[in-house]
This record gives sequence, C-alpha cells and structure tokens, in this order.
Amino acid sequence: MSADSCGGNVALRNLVNSIQCIRDRVRDGESNESDGAFNLSNFWDTLNQAVKAVSQEATKLSLAFSKAPLPSQQDGEKLAESIMKSILTLSTVYYWLPKSQGLTLRRQVRDATVEVLEGVVQLVEVIMSSPAESLSQEQLMSTGGVWSACDHFSQLSKDNKAAVVRVLTSQTGVVKDAKEEIEQALSEAQDPFDDILDDDQEGDEPRGNQDTYWSEKDRRVIGACQGLMKASLACLRKLSSAVRANGDFSTPQNVSQLDDLADISKEISPGVDDLALCLYPPMDYSGVETHVCKLAALLKKVLEIIRSCHVCGESELTWVQFLDGAVDHNLQKTKDIIEQDS
Repeated sequence: MSADSCGGNVALRNLVNSIQCIRDRVRDGESNESDGAFNLSNFWDTLNQAVKAVSQEATKLSLAFSKAPLPSQQDGEKLAESIMKSILTLSTVYYWLPKSQGLTLRRQVRDATVEVLEGVVQLVEVIMSSPAESLSQEQLMSTGGVWSACDHFSQLSKDNKAAVVRVLTSQTGVVKDAKEEIEQALSEAQDPFDDILDDDQEGDEPRGNQDTYWSEKDRRVIGACQGLMKASLACLRKLSSAVRANGDFSTPQNVSQLDDLADISKEISPGVDDLALCLYPPMDYSGVETHVCKLAALLKKVLEIIRSCHVCGESELTWVQFLDGAVDHNLQKTKDIIEQDS
C-alpha cells in the first residue's frame, strides 16, 4: 500500500497543488517594494533560516512515510500543514527582496527558491507513488534533491555586484568553450585529398567532396572569425575584472548599470555559438558574414555600454578602445576574405 492510498492521501495531494501554485507565483511575481530601508544582511539571515526549515520539514515528511506505521490521516494533515508553513515562509521572505537591490541578484534568488519548491513537489509526488513502509531509492534521491537545492543557497552571491560577476564568469566559460571547440576541430580536420597534387587536377574543377573539409579560403575566413571570438572572450574577461574592481551597488543608477552589463553580456555567448556553428563545412559565406556582422555589432554595443558605465575608469577605457578597434579590424578582414574570388 502506497502513501497515495493511506490516510495522508488527500493532505499530500492538496500539498502538491498548493506548492505548485506558490512556485508559479514566485516564478512570475513581483517583489514587494518598500519605501523603508532594506537590510540585505538581515534578509540573508532570515532567508537561510527559512530554507533550513524547509529542508528539515521535508526530511521529517520523508521519514514519516518510509516506515510502518504510516501516519494517520490526522498526522498526515499535520505533516502537510507543517511543511506548507515552511514553504509559505520561504516564499514570503523571497518577496522581501526588492528590485532596487538588483534584478540580477533577484533572479538568482528566485531561481534557487523555485528549485527548492520543485524539489519538494517531486518528493511529495514520489512519496504518494512509492510502496509504503519502505524507503525507496527514488524517495531517497528526491529527499537528497531537496537537501541539495536548499544547500545551494549558501553558494549564492550575496549582492548584485557579486551576482553580476557570477553571470560574467559563466558567460566567459561558455565563450571559451566555443572558441576552443573550433580550435580543436581545426587541428583535427584534414583535407582527405591533400595528398593529391593540384597539378594532377584537370581543369578548374574542385577536387573531391568539399562538404567534408575546409578549403584554404575557409581556413582564412575562420582565422578572421577567431579574431572576433578572441575579442568576445577578452571583453568578458576584462569586464569581469572591471566589475570586481569598480562595481558599486550603493545607488539605484549603479545597480541598474550592473544589471545592464549582465543582461547584454548574456547575448555574447549565443552570438559566438551561432558564428562557430556556421563555420563548419560546407561553409556558407553569406551566412558567415551575417553572423560576423551581428556579433561585431553586439560587441560594439557592449563596449559602448561599458564605456558609459561607472565600472569604466581610465585604465578600463584603454582596453575598451583597443577592443573596439579589434572588432572593426576582424570584421573588415572577414569581409575582405569572403569577397576574394567571389
């Protein structure tokens, strides 16, 4: 007999429905803006206590339904009420965090909160479907999933500056991977007909199946595109350092600027990925040029935002101007190579 057929059935089903409603509101809802002073340190203390309570209640619920005797209907209702109370407290504390503390920070806390709520929903659903009077492997894993989601809060950035640095670091890693993937492909790729001398070819017919390898012109195009990828990576790395050194979240304007930097930086990795994907054979030069122009325009926009932001001092202005020139250079270089012999 599973928990679904015992006294806790109705209570657990209602619990799942209630948590799902709260999760949806947290995912899409707005924070409670307050005219009074907001204490970020107190917020984190209270939030961590709320998360700990959810973890403890989830553990209590899981243990109660893992051995005989199973909870009576009354006990099942009490357990459901207890965990629901901790869930409501957690969601309420999340709503305390105002947008004025930074959208990047708030998104991070929101996502972590949603992860906990989804973990509890999964646990309760597993309890309802698992054989009673035994702790199934799935139930054990679901309980561990809630613990893991709760533990994640201790690793979250504690202010908007740190949250923005986290975003930039993540984006840097993605762009670095895309750049290295192309480098790896280039080092491994070989023209299957490279042992045939050009003199042996009759007429001007291209040799072999060029869908499977890069021509010499392709490789020159890739070289110019790699320059743009390197500029993208350098931009993210330099921006991360600038935010660490100069980032400030003491005024609404500076908080907003940090959020703008995080948002625009998240567009760079998809732009680099799109460019990298269209470089594989058979290469479509018009497609390459389109993606090169898009990435170059995006990088120019990013550099302009950095230039007008509080994180950009005199030393930062030097690399902003250098990268601005590098973007122009690699854009033009790519266009020139593509237009050759076309």
